[in-house]
Amino acid sequence: MADLDHDRLRDAAGLYALGALAGDERDAFEAHLATCAECAAEVRALQGVVTALPYAVPQVDPPPALRSRVLAAVGAPAASSRSMTQMPARARARFVSAGWLSAAAALVVAVALGAYAVSLRQRVGGLEGQLREAVNRLDLTEQRLAEATRAAERAQLRMAVLTSPDLKQVNLKGQPPAPRAAGRAFWSRSNGLLFAANALPPLPAGRTYQLWFLTPGAPVSAGLIKPDQNGRITAAFDTPPGTPDPTGVAVSIEPEGGVPAPTGAIYLAGMTQ
Repeated sequence: MADLDHDRLRDAAGLYALGALAGDERDAFEAHLATCAECAAEVRALQGVVTALPYAVPQVDPPPALRSRVLAAVGAPAASSRSMTQMPARARARFVSAGWLSAAAALVVAVALGAYAVSLRQRVGGLEGQLREAVNRLDLTEQRLAEATRAAERAQLRMAVLTSPDLKQVNLKGQPPAPRAAGRAFWSRSNGLLFAANALPPLPAGRTYQLWFLTPGAPVSAGLIKPDQNGRITAAFDTPPGTPDPTGVAVSIEPEGGVPAPTGAIYLAGMTQ
């Protein structure tokens, strides 16, 4: 907040140099000047511009007829051109300088407004950066919340399967293509299948593991599984409608996308206990 107050007061330096601040604004700025060397230096520089700019170019007297035309335009009686010519040199200088002072005032205001615009753009840019960071943090929080929600749903499903009164367990052993592999399946008709395995070999490109319910008839696909880089997998599946009570569970290797019936080698197999 202190930086923002300083920027706001510094932006008022041009108006102060022109004497355009009044009342509480002038008092506040002068109190700030007493403690801020930077703003005091900027005011001194701007006051120098106001003082010096009218004399930065040669002084030129206006044409004698100009005053008459101006007075005629506003309905005032015209004075003789001689009166303008006979005006003391110091008075003429003040008259001519008045126009340059107006130009200087406009220049100082323009400089001050330009500096304020630059400062404002910088602050807006900073706020936009903070907003982007806040949006990114919000997106990350939403992603983590979604992951936590999915994890909670998986945990709830696993608990439902493991506590089902109709639970059946299947221990799967590694077959010749994967003798070190092992797995376990827990099945409940009301809550589905929970499957876990480890030491499954890495899959070749374009291949997937497919989990099967072994039934008195044909095998029924439970779903596709892909282990992690260490050969581990934990997954839950619904029981396809109309599936007979399984007599066992098996895992085969199949083409990407799966097949309606096993075609590849069996990697894991076990019978219902």
